[in-house]
Amino acid sequence: MEWTGFRLEVDLQLSGHGITAIFGPSGSGKTTLLRCIAGLEKSAQGFLEFNGETWQNRQLFMPVHKRPIGYVFQEASLFPHLTVLDNLRYGQKRAAEKIVSLDQVVALLGIGHLLERRPERLSGGERQRVGIARALAVSPRLLLMDEPLAALDLARKQEILPYLERLHDELDIPVLYVTHAPDEVARLADHLVVMDAGLVTAVGPLPEILSSVDLPIRIGEEREVVLDAVIGEIDAEWHLARMDFEGGSLWARDRGIDIGRRVRVRVPASGVSLALQPAEQSSVINSLPGQVEAIGEAEHPGLCLVKVRVGAVSILSRVTRRSLAGLQIEPGKVVWVQIKSAAVIE
Repeated sequence: MEWTGFRLEVDLQLSGHGITAIFGPSGSGKTTLLRCIAGLEKSAQGFLEFNGETWQNRQLFMPVHKRPIGYVFQEASLFPHLTVLDNLRYGQKRAAEKIVSLDQVVALLGIGHLLERRPERLSGGERQRVGIARALAVSPRLLLMDEPLAALDLARKQEILPYLERLHDELDIPVLYVTHAPDEVARLADHLVVMDAGLVTAVGPLPEILSSVDLPIRIGEEREVVLDAVIGEIDAEWHLARMDFEGGSLWARDRGIDIGRRVRVRVPASGVSLALQPAEQSSVINSLPGQVEAIGEAEHPGLCLVKVRVGAVSILSRVTRRSLAGLQIEPGKVVWVQIKSAAVIE
């Protein structure tokens, strides 16, 4: 697809489960890609297939209303003359099949107390929750979300993010989520598509992309990995929580999250050091055995990134090349990963 000065050229096969974040700077083509998938760009030339069903090729262009999608825009485009309930019922009329019920949608988004209100009596966060609910009311087989939190302040974003996590956990509807916000990617995404200047520069499962030493991909200010974990224990005396992941556990500051809750943990490469032996006397309380998988370049010639396998996950450590040589660290070597900085993403 091409306009004057811009060309969108993508060749993707995306997961049919979970949340796929489409991430990149403004002008990289994220929204254009989403609009092509939705059928909102009729001039698009290409091929699109969803779950074995062709939506577009050289002979066929399925119109928007026939594509089983829900679309959430930056601004919730609600009908001002209808109540919240009537807005949802309007969306439900488009449903070709009942994948989710209206009651389920209302419960998931926590909007039961808003049903008789009209849009002008809703806060920005409430309007966006209703907008998401209406997109779900059509019982979509694919949910498209175009920077749904971009128009909200930080407090309203924090209000909505837990509801998006509930959708992820409780509905088996694939989501394509456009954003340029690193925290939204880290908290929500299972898979990642990175775009720049109309091209895809990286695609794959989020942990795999973030832990790669060959791809200079970072979603925040520095390189980091994101771990899926569960709160396994609370140490009330020292105000710490143990977070168990596949292959190990970490202690971090207790944020008041209940035992058994699923969380995501951010581990920056700058907060990870390596040793050849477990530290017996150290202020670092997280020390885990691992095996070096790969070594790559960092942002400075005196530094490098070391990818270490710890259980079933990979963790990055940013170390000096002097330390790398002194410890004779190379792929295959067994090391101890000392994690000085880890935090639950909230």
